[in-house]
Amino acid sequence: MSLITLTDPRSPVSEAYRTLRTNLSFYSVDNPIKTLVVTSPTPQENPADTVANLAVTLAQSGRRTLLVDCDLRRPALHAAFSLPAEPGLTNMVLNEVDKLPIQNTSVDNLALLASGPTPPNPADLIGSRQFDRILEAVQAEY
Repeated sequence: MSLITLTDPRSPVSEAYRTLRTNLSFYSVDNPIKTLVVTSPTPQENPADTVANLAVTLAQSGRRTLLVDCDLRRPALHAAFSLPAEPGLTNMVLNEVDKLPIQNTSVDNLALLASGPTPPNPADLIGSRQFDRILEAVQAEY
């Protein structure tokens, strides 16, 4: 995974991520976006590069940003920021930890809630009421 917005901030690709950030901001001038879901149309595609670089540009603009890795099958965001995968979201959904295991990244204003251990039933966890409660808690904080 490449964090080009950090390694080559003047590149055309980095500028494209900043343009995406700006377009999202203009789209939501009257109602600022608090939550953004990024997914891919097929299991073969992985939006992790896009998600990580967009999160970096949001944080660089001064927005307090929390990146939540909800890919419980193929988590990758923790590695992009050289952080441990556990504890994480899975541990929270299963009530294995009391406090949100949010980790600060090396980027100012950017934190990560890693995926946690890979569960046998990712769809069940994402569809649970506990998952909804966790999202509500982080939305209130970020």
